[in-house]
Amino acid sequence: MTLQVIGSGLGRTGTKSMQTALNRLGFGPCHHMVEVFAHRETIPLWIAASKGAPDWEAIFAGYRSVVDWPAVRFWREIVARYPDAKVLHTTRDAEAWFASTQATIFSPANLERFSEGPAAEFAAAFLGELHGRLDDRAFMIDHFHRHEAEVKATIPAERLLIYPVGAGWAPLCDFLGVEVPDEPYPSENSRDEFVQRSAAAVAGLGRPV
Repeated sequence: MTLQVIGSGLGRTGTKSMQTALNRLGFGPCHHMVEVFAHRETIPLWIAASKGAPDWEAIFAGYRSVVDWPAVRFWREIVARYPDAKVLHTTRDAEAWFASTQATIFSPANLERFSEGPAAEFAAAFLGELHGRLDDRAFMIDHFHRHEAEVKATIPAERLLIYPVGAGWAPLCDFLGVEVPDEPYPSENSRDEFVQRSAAAVAGLGRPV
């Protein structure tokens, strides 16, 4: 099995809903941050990747697609490693994105859970240049825009779909060459849902891997 779809959109751009959508369309299992929390034995692999020693085949064994962090930190390497995969860039208004991150993944309460032990090392591995500047609005919004511009400049248009939050099934299914399901597009991982999921998941990182 090899990756067929690679998500280049940052977390909090509808990536959890996209994971469910890709699973529904036959491009699953789809890797997302929740998969790391479910399979803590992969954490050392992500830390190794951040140190320049990735084993993508081991990390993505059994997966057909990937979205969200931690993979988006390494999007350039992953799209190069899987040249036949299509690239799916989820996006939203940058100001709304920043506000969402501050209420969820980069809120003080959530960051506290990543402040020591294995969780801290893992966080440093996937945050990269964002580490220490997560609440710097100007820096983060600039990062969002630079990231999107780099994706557009790097990936050939025929390989790339820019997918705004709320676009529904049609553009995604057209891009992937599959039929539109007879059901609503998924809507998951609201702020409240994120907080509840994260508290339980990150708590598990304190145990030995």
